[in-house]
Amino acid sequence: MSEQELTTKEKQELAEKEQTRPGRYYVPDVDIYEDKDALLLWADMPGVDQDHVEVELRDNVLTLHGRVSLKDYEGFLPRYTEYNVGHYLRRFTLADAARFDAEKVTARIANGTLELRLPKAEKAKPHRITVTAG
Repeated sequence: MSEQELTTKEKQELAEKEQTRPGRYYVPDVDIYEDKDALLLWADMPGVDQDHVEVELRDNVLTLHGRVSLKDYEGFLPRYTEYNVGHYLRRFTLADAARFDAEKVTARIANGTLELRLPKAEKAKPHRITVTAG
């Protein structure tokens, strides 16, 4: 193996410490897309299962919080890791949360990826206006 193969990929650790939650926190990598019906978001949270993930939309802030069970890593001596052991936290300020139907937001986690769908409220969807002749 060359030295390049042993260089670990740095995870972005949260700069400010979470005062109310012990442990290390990392910023999950996120992809966000939008179509005419919804805002779609995918966040990488390896090691997090559905019982340890929380999604909250409050006061225009979308919060993603995933906790990793550290028991799964007890007794291991890491030789090379790119998935640093720690929890995940990411917050997004939505310019206008009222654009989305908060009652219909869905979230699921599979294979370490959290998938969110924030459907747009009917009033926020584009509407085609028919033009008639005078």
